[in-house]
Amino acid sequence: MNQLYTLSSGMVRGLYDRYLDTPPILDRQRYFPEHRLFEEHWQEIRAECLALMGEMAQVPEFHQLMEEQADLSHYGNKYWRMCVLRAYGVDNKANQARCPRTAALLKDRPRILSATLSFLEGKKRIPPHRGPFRGILRFHLGVVIPRGADGGSASGLMIDGKTYALEEGKTLLWDDTFEHAAWNEADGIRACLLLDVARPAMPWPLAAFNWMVLKAIALAIRIRGQRGWSVAAN
Repeated sequence: MNQLYTLSSGMVRGLYDRYLDTPPILDRQRYFPEHRLFEEHWQEIRAECLALMGEMAQVPEFHQLMEEQADLSHYGNKYWRMCVLRAYGVDNKANQARCPRTAALLKDRPRILSATLSFLEGKKRIPPHRGPFRGILRFHLGVVIPRGADGGSASGLMIDGKTYALEEGKTLLWDDTFEHAAWNEADGIRACLLLDVARPAMPWPLAAFNWMVLKAIALAIRIRGQRGWSVAAN
């Protein structure tokens, strides 16, 4: 299954690469002007993250949501947990009920295809990898970022060979098909909000293909259902 996923992802990336030449890091205002909304409300998002962190064991691990990602999820024997609020346009009502203020920011914004609160255990590293296709852009908001012994951020991203320190309330918009890695060197949990937004301004053949891909993924999620995706009740 993992080999099939890797092969199909590479084929899809190759198709997008024929039409797109944008850099790894993209201008937030041009490609996702709604970024300001999440930056303005980051402390409300943080409060909901902290509440979830109080019952961390109830939040699913990444491989429980997508078995193809087991290698990343298990890497280093430290957890990577996710509270999925929306997946390719399919809302998780149970998780949204736990995070109503964050969920309200998603309402009536269909360009936000997916929204996830992502939690890395202390000392967790995610090795270099690449996302499957360029039809989405990844918006990254630092929400709970532990500090290191020197007082600086203990968490970061490597995107296309360049390192970015994570900070609370700070954001980044990037193309996750470029090789990237993440880490949390602190003992405490790192939490971020990840949004996948539909890439704008693509040439029409690619835009049409992208629409079909996104619809197919959403249909597959609806058929499969989201059993096991919701944060378990205590």
